[in-house]
Amino acid sequence: MRPNLVIIFLNLMLLSGATVLLSACNTTAGAGQDVSAAGHAVTDSAEKVKSGL
Repeated sequence: MRPNLVIIFLNLMLLSGATVLLSACNTTAGAGQDVSAAGHAVTDSAEKVKSGL
């Protein structure tokens, strides 16, 4: 009976790890989009200031 519990526990740990990794991918992609949007905003502001001088 004990070996089955070990296998079940290892499977649960593996699935939990996979879930964390997959959710981290979505978070990283979202963070990249946010940084990109901020970069575009800074570039646009710099262009407005540059053209105003």
